[in-house]
Amino acid sequence: MLRRHDDSGAFGGAYVFPGGKLDRADCEGESLCRVGSLPDRLHAALGEPDLDAATAAGLFYAACRETFEEARVLLARGAGAEAGERAWAMLREGFGFAEVLAAHDLELMADALVPWSRWITPRVPSAMARNKRFDTRFFVAAVPEGQVAGFDDHEAVAGDWLNPREALRRYRDGSIVMGPPQIMSLVQLAQHRSAAEVIESARSRGPVLIEPEPFELEGCRVVAYPGDERHPLRERVMAGPTRLIQRGNRFEPLEGIDALLECVGC
Repeated sequence: MLRRHDDSGAFGGAYVFPGGKLDRADCEGESLCRVGSLPDRLHAALGEPDLDAATAAGLFYAACRETFEEARVLLARGAGAEAGERAWAMLREGFGFAEVLAAHDLELMADALVPWSRWITPRVPSAMARNKRFDTRFFVAAVPEGQVAGFDDHEAVAGDWLNPREALRRYRDGSIVMGPPQIMSLVQLAQHRSAAEVIESARSRGPVLIEPEPFELEGCRVVAYPGDERHPLRERVMAGPTRLIQRGNRFEPLEGIDALLECVGC
């Protein structure tokens, strides 16, 4: 997880997963030639029939690009520690991601990324989001052998490998700040014992769609998730609480933060 710069436009100071914006170039020919899988196959894996195949494949490409730009992890075939360091040096010199891949003749392994969830923020976003709305896809993948994650020291000012339960404990203790998508994603990840189990679960169930439903309760903002009585979808799609309440800059179950940790056995 990366700690965003305090002056970031949204979620300043919060701990987030590596990621960023889909660029038009991510969906174009040069990028798709390096994505490492057929666009139609990636489109099917994403499970969004309303998207065209190029945009779907571009989302996988963007996930690989942002993971490298923000966390120094290069999800490319045959890219060990040495190749990763050379590619990172080029990036720091100002070369674009596509140029880095071409210079080292690297092909991404986009098919190693598995769609996990899609979050679409409410029409009235929380103050933490600085009144911006997001439509975000989350992916899971195993880090290639020999590579070590880091952070860019620009948008992110710190980076930590955290066990999901440990991240939630730090959130409880107030040493890190997180938003609801990260909190609830960690609750889901904590249901599994290993990265391999997470990936297998993602492949077997497919990505889930989360559209939080906000409402006010006792003067506080609450976000409800599928399965909650205040959400239009009455069937649960994820483990954990079905609603979080915002108290100050913290989101937690109505019963308090300890109820969140009980969901994962912390």
